[in-house]
Amino acid sequence: MQLHIGYIIRDELRRQGRTNQWLADQMSIDRSTLQRLFNKSSIDTQQLFRISKILGKDLFRYYSDMLSM
Repeated sequence: MQLHIGYIIRDELRRQGRTNQWLADQMSIDRSTLQRLFNKSSIDTQQLFRISKILGKDLFRYYSDMLSM
């Protein structure tokens, strides 16, 4: 099974009812950079940690869950 973290981040953002601009502002990046992040199947752990804190969601859990498969 392949994990696409960019899609997961985008879906969580939508689930929370937040906009792309909101997350881009929180990360101090522009929306086009954020869009490129959504298209990535993997990202740097430090960046994933930061996004997890901003969204209040443990995004590392998706990787941990795959270990038990």
